[in-house]
Amino acid sequence: MEEVEDQIKEGVEEHIMDSKVVTFFENNSDKLFEYGMDIFSALIILVIGIYIIRFLMKMVNRLMNARNIDETLRRFGSNLLGWVLKIFLFIAVADRLGVNSTSFAALIAAAGLGVGFALQGSLGNLAGGVIIMLFRPFNVGDYIEVQGVKGYVEDIQIFSTIIRTFQNKTIYVPNGALSNGNISNISQKGHIRLDLTIGVDYSSDIKQTKDVLMKVINSVDGVLKTPESNVVLTELADSSLNFTMLIWVNIDDYYPVKAAVLENGKEALDAAGIEIPYPHQVNISKDA
Repeated sequence: MEEVEDQIKEGVEEHIMDSKVVTFFENNSDKLFEYGMDIFSALIILVIGIYIIRFLMKMVNRLMNARNIDETLRRFGSNLLGWVLKIFLFIAVADRLGVNSTSFAALIAAAGLGVGFALQGSLGNLAGGVIIMLFRPFNVGDYIEVQGVKGYVEDIQIFSTIIRTFQNKTIYVPNGALSNGNISNISQKGHIRLDLTIGVDYSSDIKQTKDVLMKVINSVDGVLKTPESNVVLTELADSSLNFTMLIWVNIDDYYPVKAAVLENGKEALDAAGIEIPYPHQVNISKDA
């Protein structure tokens, strides 16, 4: 009997709940329809806006390419334009969802000061990107050394510069730190000098050693004829005569030439009977 009463009670409660739901939808059907249409139209605006932004970006890139605008400036301008258009699209979608654009702009202005303090680093990076574009210490494709990083500049974005190292690592360097620090543009002159130091025994003939090392340099592919490379005696060290090879190469040939000169130099010195000294340890024992 109690089970029957419980079932009846549950059925009544479900009926009452269903009635409330139906009543809610009946009383608010117009508002729900209006909200649904707003959400639907906002999604339409978002999708169409994304396609329009992509189309405009392609058109701007084509126009800048047609006018032979520098690739560095083209990429930076394209990134900046993309951010601006996305902000306008976000405001349009928010306005369609019922967020008043005037109050929305006022909210942004009111929050601007707080956001500015919170994003000091990002704003500094943005300013750094503008400074880089104005003074142009390097371009896309240059080989540079900044913040302890060496590599090729792949892209200059609004907040950071993308660098690819010889190890094929992709490193993002903040523009703020980059613009305020030392920048070594290794590609600017077109070639670079590779300095390699090799120490030989004090009994070695200086002229013979220089001739052997010069032959090694001239036999390696990638060594430039102009400027002319050279071998000089740079130090009378504690246990060796140190010769420095001043070798001019292109950036891409730096590491291959370095490896080849070291390997061939060791073999050539051995063949000439010129010894490369190494540290010796002498143990002295005292008889009891």
